[in-house]
Formats: sequence, C-alpha cells, structure tokens
Amino acid sequence: MAEKTHFLSPFGCFEIQGSTFGISSVKLVDKKPCPAGPIPEALRDCVVQLNEYFKGERHEFSLKLDFGTAPAFHQAVWQELLKVPYGHTTTYKAIAEKLGDPKAVRAVGQANRRNPIAIIVPCHRCIAKSGELQGYFYGLDMKRQLLGLENPMSFAQQGSLF
Repeated sequence: MAEKTHFLSPFGCFEIQGSTFGISSVKLVDKKPCPAGPIPEALRDCVVQLNEYFKGERHEFSLKLDFGTAPAFHQAVWQELLKVPYGHTTTYKAIAEKLGDPKAVRAVGQANRRNPIAIIVPCHRCIAKSGELQGYFYGLDMKRQLLGLENPMSFAQQGSLF
C-alpha cells in the first residue's frame, strides 16, 4: 500500500510517496505551509536521507526505488542517472550513448522530464553537451542551486565583493 508524507527542504515542500517496495515519488509541491505529521515507517529513511543531502552531509542515497510501470527506456535512463556521482554532471548525449543509441538525446531528455523521484534520481546532474544547463522541470534556477550545493566551485553563482 502506497503511503505519503511531506518534507520541507530549502527549496520548498516535497511530497514523498512509497511503500515497502520502495520510494515511488519525490516531487516539489506548492503547499504552504508544508504539511507536518507522522512519517510512515516506509518513508522514514527517505526523509532522513533527503535532510542529510540538503545539509551537505549525504552524497549518496541508499534507498529502495520503485519505478512502477514506467517504460523500460525511462527506467534505463534513470538507472544511468543513479551512476552519476555527487558533484559531477553528465550529458543527455552521454546517457544516450551508454544506452546504445547516440541519436536518442531527446528521448533521454523526455525521460529526465518524467523522472518521478526528483533529487534521489539526480536528473539535475544532466546538462547539455555544450555545458549549458537545460531542461529541469523545477526550473533552471533550482537546477543551478542543486548543482551548486553539490559542487560550489563549479556551479555556485559568484557573489559580489562590494
């Protein structure tokens, strides 16, 4: 049976869904205030690990994931994203090539867009081959901030000295 909870992050309120089969959804929701309440047992590790991630204390998630009935290609893309280390990026093209179809760049982008498990399946680490940030369903500002959290030397915005 699927259960649900909410988690207040520096980026806003995330709704987490899952069961004993694994986490099936982590998505940013527009709820103010972010609902508080008991955290179901099946979701506790996810909440703890997300909290550690946003504090900069966790670089890898160790959670069971449940992609449900998502298309096999999407699941293959998400599995490749899980291999991208904290603080690093990959390109849509590199993932397409790893999956054996270098022309599937747009399909990789669509799979990223449909990623149901934000942050944990790090689609924010996928960028254009030119190095530009492209296509994040929560906006490029959030993508830049997540990359900056993970690798401040490469992705944080430069501040003003004066």
